[in-house]
Amino acid sequence: MIKAIVTDIEGTTSSIDFVHQTLFPYAKQHLRRYLHEHADQPEVAAQLAATAELEGRSFASIDEAADVLERWIAEDRKATPLKDLQGLIWAEGYADGELSGHVYADTPIYLEQWHAAGKKLYVYSSGSEAAQKLIFGHSDAGDLTPLFSGYFDTRIGAKREAAAYRTILERIGLPGSEVLFLSDIGEELDAAREAGLKTCQLIRDAQAKPFPAHPQAKDFSGITID
Repeated sequence: MIKAIVTDIEGTTSSIDFVHQTLFPYAKQHLRRYLHEHADQPEVAAQLAATAELEGRSFASIDEAADVLERWIAEDRKATPLKDLQGLIWAEGYADGELSGHVYADTPIYLEQWHAAGKKLYVYSSGSEAAQKLIFGHSDAGDLTPLFSGYFDTRIGAKREAAAYRTILERIGLPGSEVLFLSDIGEELDAAREAGLKTCQLIRDAQAKPFPAHPQAKDFSGITID
């Protein structure tokens, strides 16, 4: 009996293109300005310090830090300080009405059905917890955040390492046999299965690389819960 569902975002609940063609460019476009305007704020200063630590050097200026962060965006680097800063920038975009979180048409339908059936819903994405809440809180289908019981990001661990999923199980207090992980990335599914979770791969578009070792579905309607 599946009691909880942990879902990825990109290619799973939401379009990869939305993240890579809308969110990432928006963050890059506004990054340098945002840093200059908010560098003295504790949350931003902490992320700049974390960026310097990961680079192994100090920055002589805000622009030097921005150069590094823009490079990380181009590399699609899963670095926590970058993800946190992106989330702060996106928060401005959502608040100003310039951004709206994309979700596939079937996503809200099945999230609501699973929630109504008593399944606990969680998100595990490389984007920061704050960014996850923004996508679902300002989604095309309205505010979906009341459906979720919790959010996990890279602070919990790397998505392709089984240890991260074991920590998630500890946090939600369920055995892996009662938790289903949804993702379009086979390596993430492998790691989740190694930790004991049930898995299903979403094959929503040509960008998804099929991993036949896992059950597959073209959208949420093809997922078997029980």
